[in-house]
Amino acid sequence: MNKILVLFDSASGNTAKMARLVAEGAQSFEGTEVRLRSVEEAGADDVLWCEGIAVGTPTNMGVLSWKMKRFWDDVMLEHWMKIDGKIGCAFSSSGAWGGGMEIACQSVLTILINFGFLVFGVTDYSGKLTTLHYGAVAAREPRDEDSQAACRLLGVRLAEWTARFVHGRAEAHPGNRLAERRGPNG
Repeated sequence: MNKILVLFDSASGNTAKMARLVAEGAQSFEGTEVRLRSVEEAGADDVLWCEGIAVGTPTNMGVLSWKMKRFWDDVMLEHWMKIDGKIGCAFSSSGAWGGGMEIACQSVLTILINFGFLVFGVTDYSGKLTTLHYGAVAAREPRDEDSQAACRLLGVRLAEWTARFVHGRAEAHPGNRLAERRGPNG
């Protein structure tokens, strides 16, 4: 059984909405258990429990929020080396397009890498003009279908990679599943 943690900070509620969509995507993948936790309620036991983690933050001056940074600095630092090898990804919202969401995702990924997480981007499109190479992003609330689809796809992809690399399920590899979705004529 995949164990996925969706950990988020949300000042306005927008990142929380994204977190619920990421969790929904992960839960849609067969054999996946999801914990959805705000940074205020999460503890080290949640991160130790999970095999894959999606970390969401509002964009704060182009980087992750201070609450999320504090969580990794204060709560998780003593667990260094105990979480090495888990799989991680990021998502972020900001007040408007051009607000630095992708840089905020990169700052989350940098923290995860420093803790030994294997991080990934998503190469396929979730909408006509929507990609999530560094993570799912939204300007304000994820209202449009493309932003919602990006969040769900991030959750699905996290569950797929966890199933593949933690549980050895070769059929879960996203490349195989993408070919299935596209059909025989690609």
